[in-house]
Amino acid sequence: MNFEYSDKVKELIVQVRDFIDNEVVPAEPTYEEQLAKNPWETPPVLDQLKEKAKAKGLWNLFLPREHGDFTAGLTNLEYAPLAELMGRHHIASEAFNCAAPDTGNMEVLAKYGNAQQQEQWLKPLLEGKIRSAFAMTEPEVASSDATNIETSITRDGDDYVINGRKFYISGAMRKSCEIMIVMGKTDPDNPNRHEQQSQILVPTNTPGVTVKRAMQVLGSVDAPEGHAEVIFENVRVPKENIILGEGRGFEIAQGRLGPGRIHHCMRLIGASQRALELMCKRANERVVFGQPMIKHGSVREDIAKSACEIEQARLLTLKAADAMDRYGNKEAKELIAMIKIVAPNMALRVIDRAMQIHGAVGLSQDTPLAGFFAYARTLRLADGPDQVHMMQLGRNLAKQLG
Repeated sequence: MNFEYSDKVKELIVQVRDFIDNEVVPAEPTYEEQLAKNPWETPPVLDQLKEKAKAKGLWNLFLPREHGDFTAGLTNLEYAPLAELMGRHHIASEAFNCAAPDTGNMEVLAKYGNAQQQEQWLKPLLEGKIRSAFAMTEPEVASSDATNIETSITRDGDDYVINGRKFYISGAMRKSCEIMIVMGKTDPDNPNRHEQQSQILVPTNTPGVTVKRAMQVLGSVDAPEGHAEVIFENVRVPKENIILGEGRGFEIAQGRLGPGRIHHCMRLIGASQRALELMCKRANERVVFGQPMIKHGSVREDIAKSACEIEQARLLTLKAADAMDRYGNKEAKELIAMIKIVAPNMALRVIDRAMQIHGAVGLSQDTPLAGFFAYARTLRLADGPDQVHMMQLGRNLAKQLG
C-alpha cells in the first residue's frame, strides 16, 4: 500500500481546496437566504457554483475510471482526499456533482444500465441537470435486511405496475428530483430470497407516485434534499425501465452500496477534521476561569484524542479505497464494513467534543457542528446500520480466523 498522492491528485487537491475557499464558502450565506425562501428548490447560487466547477473540470470526480468516458478518470483512492475536502462544507459535494444519492444512482446506471437508460437518465445526471433518489427503505419492515421489502413490482403486458410505501427517501423532496430507482419484489415466492427483488426506474411525475411528507432528521427537514415518505399506487412504467433484469435487485444494491458507504466515510473525515480545527480555534481564543481554555488538561486531551481518532479512520478509509481499486468491491467488503462502522462513530465523538468546547453555540446554527452531528448520526443507520455490518463482519472473520 502506497498512500502517497500522485502529482495529478496533489494538483486536484489544490484546485478543489481553492474552489471551496474562493467560491463555495463565500456563497454559503446567499445559499441559506435563497433556501429559506424556497426550501425544496435548488438555490440558484448552487447552480452557479456547479457551472463554475464544471468549467474548471472539477466535475464527476467520484465515478471510478473503469466506467470510461463517464468519469474524470480517478481511482477510489485518488478520490478520497477530494471527498474529504468536500465533506468540510455541506454544499461542496453538490457543487462538484459529487453528492449522494446521485452518486450511487449514477454508478448503478453506469455499471448496470443499458444504453437507453444511460442516454435518458445517466447523461442528464452526469451533466447536473436533474437530481434523483433511491427508494429502498420501508416503514413496515426492517429494511436493513433488503430481503424484507414488500413493495411489489408486477409485470402486466409491456409494463410493470408498482405498489408500495417507502420512507426516508433522500432527495425525493427536491423539485429537481426527476427519477427514482425503486427496489421491490418481482418474484416474492422465489425460494432464493436474494433473487426475489428487482430495481426499476420510476420518473417522479408518473401517475400514482405521491410524495406524502418530508421526514425529519433530528428535528430538521434537511432541505433542499429532504427525506420523503413516498406512496406508489398502481404506478405503471414500461418494461424497459427494469435495470439489468428481474431478480437482480439485491445484486445491484450490493454493488451500489459499497462505493456509497466509503464516499460517506470520506466526507465524514472532512467534517471531523473541520470540527477539530474549530475546536482548536475555540480553545485558543476562549478564556475560562482566568486563562485560555487550551491551558486546561481535559481540553488538550479532547483535542489529542480527536486527532488520533481522525487519523486512524482516515488511514482505514484509504486502505479500503485501495483494496476496492486493486481487488474490486466484493473482495474489499470487509474493509468497507469496518470503515462504515468506524467512521460515523468516530465523527460523533469528535463532533461532540467540539460542541462541548463551544458551549451553547455548538448546538446552534452559528457553527456547522450541529449539522455535522446529525449527518454522522444518520450514517450509523444509512447504507446499513452498524449492527448489520458488525454481524456480517464478525461472521466472516470467525470463519477465516477460527
